[in-house]
Amino acid sequence: MTPDLSGLFSLPLILLVPLALVGITVLNAGLTRSRSTAHVLLASLTAATVAILVFMIVGFSLTGFSATGSAWIGNGRLFARSVGFNEPVGPLVLLLQIFSVGMAALIPVAGGAERWRIAAVAASTAVLAGFVYPLFVHWAYQGWLQQAGFSDVGGAGSIQCIGGISALCVAWIVGARQGKFTSEGIPTAMPGHNAALVLFGCLLALVGWLGLNTAATALQPSTNVALIALAAINTVLASSAGAIAALVGTRVRFGKPDASLTANGFVAGLVAISASAPHVNPAAAMLIGAVIGGAIVFAIEVIEIRMHVDDPAGAISVHAVGGAWGLLAVSIFGNGASGTFLAQTLGIATLIGFVLPVSYGLNLLLNRFLPYRVTPSGERQGMDLFELGAGAYPEFVTHREDYMRR
Repeated sequence: MTPDLSGLFSLPLILLVPLALVGITVLNAGLTRSRSTAHVLLASLTAATVAILVFMIVGFSLTGFSATGSAWIGNGRLFARSVGFNEPVGPLVLLLQIFSVGMAALIPVAGGAERWRIAAVAASTAVLAGFVYPLFVHWAYQGWLQQAGFSDVGGAGSIQCIGGISALCVAWIVGARQGKFTSEGIPTAMPGHNAALVLFGCLLALVGWLGLNTAATALQPSTNVALIALAAINTVLASSAGAIAALVGTRVRFGKPDASLTANGFVAGLVAISASAPHVNPAAAMLIGAVIGGAIVFAIEVIEIRMHVDDPAGAISVHAVGGAWGLLAVSIFGNGASGTFLAQTLGIATLIGFVLPVSYGLNLLLNRFLPYRVTPSGERQGMDLFELGAGAYPEFVTHREDYMRR
């Protein structure tokens, strides 16, 4: 496809991507308790906007897009001045990357929900968007991983895994919510407050992901309209298979289907297919989604019960585990134009061996100067009232259980 046609197809598709950000935000708000709904929404908006601004000022220059660079780091100019805005492709890549880093920044908000302060959210996001995300993006699309044959069309690694790993780091640092684990370490249920928001968020995310995967496909060299359509078909199929697998899995595991876990399976299918949407056939896409949809039920249990990590929205399992499976699936089901098993494994190893410890170390350092966790009294009061001074549902009692304990 010529650059002009690539732009013609890509721009309207890229403009759908913000719906994925809205979908993730709404879904995460529904999966948390009502006393922190407004806080989750504002923290998500803060994370997305800080990520976009920091990435525009600093991060994009490190990605290597529209500029030269070594195998390890790009050397573009600050404020994206290396982009030729009269060129057909450069501005489109920048726009897609702006939305992509915003999506990655939303994921840690879910991991730290109900106890992570907004000022700390902004600081952590600046590190993610200004250094961690652009460095891996450069490696994956311009640098040494790309040269090794690594393939990740829609960002299963660069967006989803990095976001999920950051969520894990934040959850480790802020610790579990009060009352989440008993003195024996047994987790207690803290269900989300609004299943309607959760399921509506899934539908918004689907539209946004259709834009993400098809736009990323359209910007690939030597692509065509058929591959763009295949990417859209596979996105729908993988998410649907993920939802059905999670629904059946929860029915078998718990005796009744679970709405929140089914929603997580749906999003996990979207996450997993992002790496290979134009490179696998529809049957493989359904299998990719079904595998992660079924596995997500157990992944969430392992992270909560075995690792004692409090992840209110299941973001670590959905985005980190789902993204890693998606990267590996490229080499298993890909059509030969995608990454080899060795290259994909190398990418996953880089995420675990480099991105995880660096993200944890940088967030731990920030936590020393800007404490991440809200005070115990603030958490009991609810993040809405404590940090914002007003709740999302002022006409309802949103933290009745705390008063009942007294």
